[in-house]
Amino acid sequence: MGDERTINGETNGEPIAGPGAQMDSVEALQAEVARLSHEAERNWQQFLRAAADLENYRKQAARQREEAVASTRRAMLAVILGVVDTLERALAHAEGAGAAGTVGPAEGNAEAAAIADGIRLAHRQVLDVLSRMGVRPIEALGKEFDPRLHDAVEVTSAGGGAPAGTVAAEVQRGYMLGGELLRPARVRVAQ
Repeated sequence: MGDERTINGETNGEPIAGPGAQMDSVEALQAEVARLSHEAERNWQQFLRAAADLENYRKQAARQREEAVASTRRAMLAVILGVVDTLERALAHAEGAGAAGTVGPAEGNAEAAAIADGIRLAHRQVLDVLSRMGVRPIEALGKEFDPRLHDAVEVTSAGGGAPAGTVAAEVQRGYMLGGELLRPARVRVAQ
């Protein structure tokens, strides 16, 4: 059997690939490589965008989680500050009653003093807990009025020796949480 080529370029009825057919095949392969390279680049860019979107989502979720924790913390601290205010009013009342001598016999004075000591202890414990959490009271009395830190509830005459524009009295103590205002001090301002 040997070589079955004929003069017209056919073997067993199939055409023999000549140089033109090989060129078409190379060009087709190059076009296919270019198409696949373009598709691979497009897929890579989509992957990079998806990875960036995922990272942005993670950061946003972390920020939202931190904001929710901070908001909840501030709300809980506001509740605790209400308890501190109540303890301070109870102490002021107990001290006022003891000074006025309205408590009664000596036996009653001892009981009232013990109750006042218990309130004082609870007050100190709550303030210690707040301090460990980064809550600090605002020192307002005698300081210049600052609308960022103080909420003026009344203007009084400067006759008490306080210079005009300063805090003459503190109605409700204000607090800072770290470097941020947690609650402004409610004050009377000398005029």
